[in-house]
Amino acid sequence: MAADDQRSGGPTAVVPVLDIGPYLRGEAGAAERTAAQLRSALEEIGFFFIVGHDVPWSMVEAVYQQARRLHALDEAAKEAILMSNERGGYLHLGGGTSYASAIAGAVRKPNLNAAFFAHRGGYRHGNQWPALDGFEATVEAYIDAMSSLSQRLLPLYARSLGLAEDYFAPFFDEPSVTLRLSHYPVVDHEDEQWGLAPHTDSTVMTLLPANDVPGLWIRPEGHEWIEPPPLPNSFLVNSGDILRRWTNDRYLSTAHRVMNQSGTDRYAMPFFFGARDDALIEALPTCVDAEHPPLHEPITFGDYQRWFRNRNYAQYTDQQAGAVAP
Repeated sequence: MAADDQRSGGPTAVVPVLDIGPYLRGEAGAAERTAAQLRSALEEIGFFFIVGHDVPWSMVEAVYQQARRLHALDEAAKEAILMSNERGGYLHLGGGTSYASAIAGAVRKPNLNAAFFAHRGGYRHGNQWPALDGFEATVEAYIDAMSSLSQRLLPLYARSLGLAEDYFAPFFDEPSVTLRLSHYPVVDHEDEQWGLAPHTDSTVMTLLPANDVPGLWIRPEGHEWIEPPPLPNSFLVNSGDILRRWTNDRYLSTAHRVMNQSGTDRYAMPFFFGARDDALIEALPTCVDAEHPPLHEPITFGDYQRWFRNRNYAQYTDQQAGAVAP
């Protein structure tokens, strides 16, 4: 790693840990306390761990196993389910390049990971599933569980912004979600090449389950690149570009990158949770005033996602996107 890289001293050294168990159980005062912690995390870091969630860890492990099965298929089987502009599916090793974010720098090289995308909601029309017994059912059950958890986090986000607890409900009655099952093999990297180049996420929130194999680095404002330490049975949560725009840049969309230097295959399962396709994203009423005018033009959630997707995966979507974010 570069000289500016450093390891954090523990889970709470930089990235805060939120125990959401009391909130999920409805304990008195827990919503207010947890919302305040969330606000601090997203204003200062852009990432936080959650523990005390109710997603069975056996379910997480089952999806990790399905990811290993999927990526172990022969090339012909994976070629048969290639992703497209409107359908989820397989992305080749090196099939994406991080054009949508200026953070990647001037040199743009293909990202050295392969992935399978499973979508629900939004502008996409279904998924292409591999011929693996139990794969689709296991993945769909996990998407159900993660969608439920994400929905129950939304009132915390609203509270943290001084909004009514149900403020976001109309925007997420038909959420746009994506599960990405990524494989970072043991391969040689050229200079300025990554498993996943420095970037920010495009959506509202990302939930990443704990991983036994390291490789993720984040760069919160005011810090150099740091590697969040492992925290068993946790999810690492970060905000994305849509939440940054929605909060008028009050909440961060923090850069992160991946490099697998472990000597063994690495698998990762980020779950991206977003609003309904036609949700209009404009500065929230509690995030604008005379001193803080709106910084971004309104845009629908779906239009921003299409720009992001076509910018990074043009060879799969058959679409070209402008270099400048809408």
